[in-house]
Amino acid sequence: MNLSSPRFAAQTVLAAFLLSVTSTVAMAKTFQLYIATQNPDAMGITVAQFDSATGTLTAPKMAIETRDPAHFTLSNDGKHLYMCNTGTPGGVSAFAVEKGGALRLLNYRESKGRGPSYVSVDGSGKYVLDANYGGGFVEVYSLAKDGSLDQQTAFVQHVGSSVHARQNKPYAHWFRTDPSNKFGLVADLGMDQVIIYRFDSKTGQLTPNDPPFTKVSGGMGPRHLAFHPNGKWVYGIAELANEVMAFRWDADKGTLTQFQSVKTLAEGFTEPSTAAEIAVRADGRFLYASNRGEDSIVVYAIDATTGELTLKQRTPSRGKVPRYFTFDPTNQWFIVSNQEGGNVAVFSVDAKTGALTPKGEPVPLPKPMAVVFLK
Repeated sequence: MNLSSPRFAAQTVLAAFLLSVTSTVAMAKTFQLYIATQNPDAMGITVAQFDSATGTLTAPKMAIETRDPAHFTLSNDGKHLYMCNTGTPGGVSAFAVEKGGALRLLNYRESKGRGPSYVSVDGSGKYVLDANYGGGFVEVYSLAKDGSLDQQTAFVQHVGSSVHARQNKPYAHWFRTDPSNKFGLVADLGMDQVIIYRFDSKTGQLTPNDPPFTKVSGGMGPRHLAFHPNGKWVYGIAELANEVMAFRWDADKGTLTQFQSVKTLAEGFTEPSTAAEIAVRADGRFLYASNRGEDSIVVYAIDATTGELTLKQRTPSRGKVPRYFTFDPTNQWFIVSNQEGGNVAVFSVDAKTGALTPKGEPVPLPKPMAVVFLK
């Protein structure tokens, strides 16, 4: 790639502008951060205050107690929160977000067998999508006017397996719609497939795409996906193989074509480790992934022309088993939950290099899980 080309210069200027806009809008503002905890003595969703001017995170306080909280997401307008209850049996919970970050349970829908691992809200804001890991299926719920879970509009049981000992059956791990809201993508760890459905935003129904899936190499174990802001590239984290996979996305056909795969672990690291979370920074210049075992965060630069990844940094997560992470609304800070380390750690983000630098001392919280900012 020619770093002196006018095209690269223009893209660099645009990226800097996007970051400056988000930073200016949210400068010196305090945000509320929801953090799930599976602390057996106080299990539920906590809320902490985050100062974007200083990077200071307060001690989390319980917002609402709930059983086996794992992943959760906010509605498009930030007025509701939807959560996976991962136990057996598990299910999906809907909460109203009230003044001061308080949460009020609206309703709960029980799942078959072990509960879901990932929930999302479609682009229209009318449906909740649920990937059920233990059951190996996906489902869609319509939303009532008050934000509660209404009718189940789709249910698809996956069938299949792959080569690893943990891939004896389907394990649907991630489920979201694409930027056009016309397709639903599922990362199925057990089948080594990214399954693609056509999504009808008028009815909430799913139908198989043609082709219905993209197969990855045996033993990869696709866990989560992340769309690049340009909508042309999709990156997937392979939990079992500890790799990041890069795909080209055809938004008209709903197809993925893999063009790269890079290791997330350091050369020579031989201890047990599984990859977990993945995200692309808002300006599209850098990708972040976490390793549970090596207990690290890795940062990759994204080539603005090809989408290819180049390793830029590997840094300790400041705790054990970094399961989830997120950026604050200004994109100047990076927050990671160390599930077995019993803390939530804050890093500053270098806007030019993407590098992470530890900020302050990690905030104690037993068994932290998902982290989501209320914007």
